[in-house]
Amino acid sequence: MTVDRRRRSLLWAVLGVAGAATTGCGYSLAGRGNFLPSYIRVIGIPMFANNTSVYDIEQQFTERVRTEFLGRGRYQVVPQVEGADAVLNGTVAGLSLEPSGFNEQQQATRYLLRVNLKIEFRDVKANKLIWENPSLEIVDEYDLTTGQGALDPSAFLGQNRSAADRVADTVARRTVSSILEAF
Repeated sequence: MTVDRRRRSLLWAVLGVAGAATTGCGYSLAGRGNFLPSYIRVIGIPMFANNTSVYDIEQQFTERVRTEFLGRGRYQVVPQVEGADAVLNGTVAGLSLEPSGFNEQQQATRYLLRVNLKIEFRDVKANKLIWENPSLEIVDEYDLTTGQGALDPSAFLGQNRSAADRVADTVARRTVSSILEAF
């Protein structure tokens, strides 16, 4: 085999590998996908329902989800159904708190917070359900920041604003990513 033939064979092999690599494997970067129809520009996000004893948690979750959609830069978000191309309805179905870490005196120092949500995203124009998760669960651990522990989520979140903020941010990111990326 001559040098020219080897070079051509090597070139074709490199081009073949490069071509195979660029044909795509179906994966994309997280946060970049969007499978929604292109006509969806206005998203209505009415106040979430709250089936828990935690006062105002639905307001915090709703506001964070609205902000997360706005942060994606493609959508106008309105707080009502009227005038929307799609509507996101949510229900805070449950909040529970359980100790997960203890000190030498067997007092809880860390808590596991579970948030259960029901989420439905509907295309208003086509009158069809685009995405739903009737049992979206967010679980996170939090250090006890006050001197008293409580197994009541309302008391815990009332005393630990940073925990409430953090769980609201997680709810918003997971909800919007799930909807836009169809997971």
